[in-house]
Amino acid sequence: MTGVEGKRSLLKIGRVPYSNLFPIFYILARQCDCSGYEFIEGFPSTLNRLLRSGQIDISPSSSIEYLRYKNKYTFIEGHSISSKGPVGSILLLSRRPIEELEGKTVLTSSQSETSVVLLDVILKKFYKIECPLKPTDEKVDLLLNKAEAFLSIGDDALKAKQIVTSYKLQVESKDKDPSPIYIYDLGDLWYRNTGLPFVFALWIVRKGCFTEKAELLKRFIHDLNKAKGLAMENLDKIAQALRPLLLSRYSLIITEEELIPYWKGISYDFREEHERGLELFRQYSEELGLL
Repeated sequence: MTGVEGKRSLLKIGRVPYSNLFPIFYILARQCDCSGYEFIEGFPSTLNRLLRSGQIDISPSSSIEYLRYKNKYTFIEGHSISSKGPVGSILLLSRRPIEELEGKTVLTSSQSETSVVLLDVILKKFYKIECPLKPTDEKVDLLLNKAEAFLSIGDDALKAKQIVTSYKLQVESKDKDPSPIYIYDLGDLWYRNTGLPFVFALWIVRKGCFTEKAELLKRFIHDLNKAKGLAMENLDKIAQALRPLLLSRYSLIITEEELIPYWKGISYDFREEHERGLELFRQYSEELGLL
């Protein structure tokens, strides 16, 4: 087998470079035989496109991608990136209360797709307001200084929250009233209004994989099950490994005591209640013409 043929036969797996999935990929790399896998890193919106075009085989990708193209995909049972309440890293930051955003442009991360649709659902269904949503690639620091409201996801959201908290503490220490920046966790807003978990991502698989790369896919599912279990048992060790990466990539100083509760607030499972939450999201998205 030539090098090119060998590479084609590998199971191509999308890898999102966010802290929320770091525990899974950390264990996969250290506790599993990954010789049959090729990991391709990208933001959720990028991996959605690669999955749709067949350039990757499997990815922890946006739930809205699965809902829009169900004829192309299936997903690995028992796995998701969900929350039953606050998720910690899908945040709307606003200079005014969310109820007062009617007609105001909300900037949204171009890295995300599910979170943008979720924000649209929340504004229209739960608050009965209409806001133009405009994608942006601008950095968190700039958005905090000039945006009326913006949606931040992943490690950018962790950084945004840290900046806002730090600023408030500095201002309050000087006995001044800080300029208010309201922070809304989209996982929390969904749960408060529905009583159901929100499924941000699923481990989506191209249907063709079940025939083209059946053995590798079977092996990966076994490894993913193993990685999820071991990750939850080793969060302290994993947090130690992630901290220097966050500092170098995002200048984000975060403690192990902050990372571990963040991971524990995420549901990596997919059970009956997750399925009901996903179905309700599908219904709302369809009603609003977002699918």
